[in-house]
Amino acid sequence: MSSVVIVGVQWGDEGKGKITNALSTEADMVVRFQGGANAGHTVSLNGDPIVFHLLPSGISVPGVRCVIGPGVVVDPQALVDEIDMVAEHGVEVGDNFWIDVGAHMVMPHHKAQEAAEEKARGKGAIGTTLRGIGPTYADKHAREGLPIGLFADFDAFRERYVAVASRKNELLTKLYGAEPVDIEGSLERLRGIADRLRQHLADTPGSIRDALSSGKNVIFEGAQGTLLDIAFGTYPYVTSSYTTAAGVSPGTGVPPSMIGKVVGIAKAYITRVGEGPFPTESPDERGDAIRTCGHEMGATTGRPRRCGWLDGVALRYSVDINGADRLIITKLDVLDSFETLPVCTGYRIDGETTTRFPRTVPELARAEPVYEELPGWKTSTRDARRPEDLPAEATAYIKRIEELAGVPVAAVSVGAAAHAVVEFEDIL
Repeated sequence: MSSVVIVGVQWGDEGKGKITNALSTEADMVVRFQGGANAGHTVSLNGDPIVFHLLPSGISVPGVRCVIGPGVVVDPQALVDEIDMVAEHGVEVGDNFWIDVGAHMVMPHHKAQEAAEEKARGKGAIGTTLRGIGPTYADKHAREGLPIGLFADFDAFRERYVAVASRKNELLTKLYGAEPVDIEGSLERLRGIADRLRQHLADTPGSIRDALSSGKNVIFEGAQGTLLDIAFGTYPYVTSSYTTAAGVSPGTGVPPSMIGKVVGIAKAYITRVGEGPFPTESPDERGDAIRTCGHEMGATTGRPRRCGWLDGVALRYSVDINGADRLIITKLDVLDSFETLPVCTGYRIDGETTTRFPRTVPELARAEPVYEELPGWKTSTRDARRPEDLPAEATAYIKRIEELAGVPVAAVSVGAAAHAVVEFEDIL
């Protein structure tokens, strides 16, 4: 049995899609276990950068079974659009792709509700992607949800949808003063979508467990990052799902005893999209340089990402929360031009220095980073493929990351291409 959980150990956008796609060449199954179309996993497909929002990042690898688990919330329209998009790049989505019947659906009323709620928050807006993810998860737990398995019988889906959407229209119009959703128009569009997705519906947990029991290589692909986890992130500036490795079991039906390695993905620096405290943010020309060189724009929203220096405190917290065995560092090449590189080794909060990551937003907002300056390497790393190809200063930077995180670095990404990786050890 061999399984690897791929999780982000920052605020998302760490490059999980590229790493999952690269590892998929050795995998038999790739399972997405949480999140929704608010995730953006960018991979290179026949030389073109492609953004997956719902399809697992191994979908382009022949022979790999890809699964959307019950912990994911699925926007049906976004999913069929994505299937059409990859088809244009020569990737056929057929019996290599399953959607668990328990995955809940993002409906038009969820997007309308989220937009109305964000507007009502005013200056206290969270900065969501407005993809309807939060309301969908809320409805799932409030037993107002719509599992995609209902698409197997559209008449049963219609009955359930009309009842739920009618109640949501009451909420939209009477509480928020917003326009109601068009229930009949939505049903008309959804019928065709249901016809297309019905062939992919499956009861997946048993199949995933069988694959693991028979020694198959299974990758569990996470979305967003640990610091956006609904329980352990910077609440309320978080997503609405369990983004840590602990989310694999409820998100797939695989027991913890069958989960193997946990690999944390982190950028060589750190970024954040949306609101919330960000101790190591660099809102100056150096942060702008990182953003420009790293093409740091949200894959889902197109918003410019806030950029800053590697945060060793947050990294160690995330490694511990996930029980990560190894790290993979991405975008090392983005730092090629810097003379020196600040690395946060602690926080100063209310006059005291600590290496503890604060669990409350007010305390984190008061945290001042304690920096250690490391020398840059001032040369390109993009052609490096072996550890010995890296400049000595880059190797020292990676070693310092290992010391701060408390786990080894298994590989370093030095470019967007799938092969632009320096491996220190095998992952699968």
